[in-house]
This record gives sequence, structure tokens and C-alpha cells, in this order.
Amino acid sequence: MASDNSITFVGQLTADPELRHTKKKIAVASFTIARNDRFFDKESEEWVDGDPTFLRCSLWREYGENFAESVGKGDRVFVTGKLQQNEFTDKEGNERITLELNVEEAGPALRFATAEVTRRKGNGNKSGASKPKAKASASAKADSGDDDSGDDDFDF
Repeated sequence: MASDNSITFVGQLTADPELRHTKKKIAVASFTIARNDRFFDKESEEWVDGDPTFLRCSLWREYGENFAESVGKGDRVFVTGKLQQNEFTDKEGNERITLELNVEEAGPALRFATAEVTRRKGNGNKSGASKPKAKASASAKADSGDDDSGDDDFDF
């Protein structure tokens, strides 16, 4: 089995994603996600915020463009990707090490929000229109005498 350092991180965007382009015109969205756990302090009987964790992220090409267009500062998002360690010397001559997530999948976290998906043209998509939303409803056929118990074809 191959070694895999993929992680999933959920948190709030600290700012709008910054969309830049390399010299070769490749888009990259850079952003930071912050997360802090809350816990209930029984002594004070109050919710207390823990120390925040910040994670710097990069999302490349059209995916980065889509992400930057779709979410903004304060939005709760999820990201999955591979950690990359970067070593550099700062302006004062100190050796520094940072961790950055090269994002493979990302999107809005929907625990406290809703989202509407709009497909973009290209990349195998047939149209730029929104996908019709699936409707949840009870079937009126339950006692109609029609036996559809073996029918697994659903109208979506």
C-alpha cells in the first residue's frame, strides 16, 4: 500500500481566496482556513473557544477559479489534500518551515448553510445551466394497487 498523507480539514475562511496566475497563466487560489474547537467549561458554565489552528491552502487551475468565485471570507468550507512542507529563510535570516495543503477537493461545508450548484461549460459538462433540484415527496402510489416494488428507476 502506498504512503498517503491526505488530510481533511473543516473551518472558516479567514479572507476571500486570493486568485493569482503563474507566468504560464495557470490559475492558483490561495487561502487560509481557521478552526478552533469549543468546549463547555463546567466550572464557569460557559462555552469557551480553544486555540485556533490555521492552515494555508492552494487550489490550482479551473478548480481554484471555481472555488474563489464560490466562497468568501467567513464561509465554512472543507478541504482535502496533501500536506507539503516548505523550508525557507526569512528576511532576518532565520530558517523557517511551514505546512501548506495542496488541495485536491474542496467545497462549502453544509452543516450550517445551503449551496446551489451551477455547472460550468467545458470539462465534459453539457451545459452551463443549474441542475434541477431533486424533490423529496411521498409517493401516492403506495396503496393504489400498482405493484412497483421491483422498480428501481427513480425520476431525478
